[in-house]
Amino acid sequence: MYQYALKRLAMIIPVILGVSLMIFIAMDLAPGTAVDYLAPEGATEEDLMMLEHQLGLDQPLLVRYANYMTDLVRGSLGTSYVSHRDVMATYLNALPNTLALAAASILVAIGISLPLGMISAVHNGSIRDNLAMVFALLGLSMPNFWVGLLLIIYLSNGLGWFPSGGFDDGLRSLILPAITAGTGFTATITRTTRSSMLDVLGQDYLRTARAKGVNERTVIRKHALKNALIPIITISGTQLGAMLGGSVLTETVFSWPGIGRLIVDSVNSRDTPMVTGSIVMTTIIVSLLLLAVDLLYAVVDPRLRARYASKGKG
Repeated sequence: MYQYALKRLAMIIPVILGVSLMIFIAMDLAPGTAVDYLAPEGATEEDLMMLEHQLGLDQPLLVRYANYMTDLVRGSLGTSYVSHRDVMATYLNALPNTLALAAASILVAIGISLPLGMISAVHNGSIRDNLAMVFALLGLSMPNFWVGLLLIIYLSNGLGWFPSGGFDDGLRSLILPAITAGTGFTATITRTTRSSMLDVLGQDYLRTARAKGVNERTVIRKHALKNALIPIITISGTQLGAMLGGSVLTETVFSWPGIGRLIVDSVNSRDTPMVTGSIVMTTIIVSLLLLAVDLLYAVVDPRLRARYASKGKG
């Protein structure tokens, strides 16, 4: 398993190279540069050329990319064109906010989806099944920004239970953004749970457990759910990885200072070092998260543990 993990870690290197190069090309092809954003009103052509030289934007694309990768190998993500702050420090300052929002959102999604999916599977084809799926699909059909605005109107402005934005009120500030982002994942995880549970509910070992007089709730929760967990873990891990990339709409609606807003603001100001550094770091974190999800399979299913061991030997 350790050799398998090392191989997966080594695969992150070409991913970083590809992602960083695509970002540099995309930012270079985009109209405008950081000079247009930073130049004072009434700046002369000479002033613009001087600013362009200071930022190194007068060099060819491949030269700038090579210089950036050289700094990256040395452990530096560069300095922001706009704020002149270290990119790593800025990213790490926003990362805890995104981690908190991502973790809370996935907990909301799982807390809603897991019971709904189980109810749907156990009562397959019944009114409960249809109602559960309709409720789950509501989360997918409603845009995040609309859900967020409704929550602000009714629960913040109307009832005054929660703040309408920012993160100054601790846990209370996190609840509305987490619900907003989490409801978008509800349908996917619910359908995955339902499908996975249906696959195992008719298995022989469940009939045997029932024949031995095991309580139906125990059969469902202990035996069926445990063997249905792998697809649920997969989709939950994937959704968590997507959240770590930053839920831009949610962060914008609630003025949440996370990675998503940082990247969008940096793209708008053509701040290439900040955009590249933020996406590279997010790529590394998401890759490690997906590796952790893969290894978690082995904890749930011993057969996969043996398969990982055989891959490691290979």
